[in-house]
Amino acid sequence: MIIDRVGYIQSLSNQLKKNPAVVILGARQIGKTTLAKQYAKQTGSPYLYLDLENPEDINKLGDDPVSFLDFHKDKLVIIDEVQTIPKIYNSLRPIIDKDKRNGRFILLGSASPLLIKGVSESLAGRISYLDLSPFKLEEINPPFDMNHHWLKGGFPIPFLAEDIQDSHDWISNFVRSYVERDLNILFDRNFNPVLSRRLWAMLANLHGSTLNLNNLARSLGVTAPVVNTYIDYLEGAFVIQRLLPWHINTNKRLVKSPKIYIRDSGILHFFHRIKSRESLIENPIVGASWEGYVIEQILYHKPSGLGLYFYRTHNGAEIDLLLVDGIKPVTAIEIKLSNSPKVSRGFHSACDDLGVERKVVITPEADGYPLSHGTEVTNLRAFLDEFN
Repeated sequence: MIIDRVGYIQSLSNQLKKNPAVVILGARQIGKTTLAKQYAKQTGSPYLYLDLENPEDINKLGDDPVSFLDFHKDKLVIIDEVQTIPKIYNSLRPIIDKDKRNGRFILLGSASPLLIKGVSESLAGRISYLDLSPFKLEEINPPFDMNHHWLKGGFPIPFLAEDIQDSHDWISNFVRSYVERDLNILFDRNFNPVLSRRLWAMLANLHGSTLNLNNLARSLGVTAPVVNTYIDYLEGAFVIQRLLPWHINTNKRLVKSPKIYIRDSGILHFFHRIKSRESLIENPIVGASWEGYVIEQILYHKPSGLGLYFYRTHNGAEIDLLLVDGIKPVTAIEIKLSNSPKVSRGFHSACDDLGVERKVVITPEADGYPLSHGTEVTNLRAFLDEFN
């Protein structure tokens, strides 16, 4: 099997055994519908699929979705793009309260519930969430490898495309659809498509850098609050990520602005017109691209209780990625593209500031070995395997 999504199938199955409804969240076009239907077919039970962007399915629900859904109470009901009609959550509440059987509904969403008014409150205590990523590194099998994954990203169609130009053509249409249509549909707002596109491209150029809203606002000719709003919704659509700074239990002067990342490396490389492994290595963005790729893979693989941050003082002490358990920093990570890395004093100084338990340097392919100051070198796959 080239791509193995068995882990997600098992997670979905486990959650449905404990909850009446499970919401699968993730960016558009990453396989949420495929996953839900695959699960339904494996169970062998009858199921009903509704797409809330399909007028025919919306008409089926009509003015009385409660009665319609209650009529199909003996089926597993899959409702796609659920964020487009938020009131559907209110319709599900009395149905679930009347019949609390587990495993009745799978809801598919392409937008963070936190940004959709009323959603998080409607089914509180009645649903669980499953975050679905694009293809992640542990799911990749031969003939594909990590370099292919890093270059093309994890969205299924561009990842599997034989020609890199086909990948970029798909991503071009994906980005265009997001800025011209999808963001407005996902969040029921009137975004300016030109501004959305320009901002997304500018964030790609800032990938791995600290975010300065005022600079972005001046470049775009809008106010900082407007830029922040657009960033909120791009993040809520799972296409960018803000990595927050850690600033607890220290009296140092710290950088407190978040760092910004394009979540999918294939989309990042599209904006930089990178079409080969060679052009990636020669591009000035390569170090930041590798850093973002590592952070994103760790985000997908880590246990739910671990928080991800970075740490940087105004004196130059810095940790690329800090894993935090509750309020306790437990692992400091330096991300290096070289397989023979050298670690800066600033990293060790930052580790001393925080008293972390473990110091790790993550490279693409280096075999594990120790460095000075209790630091260990490993490769990305080996580090991710520790979470399994």
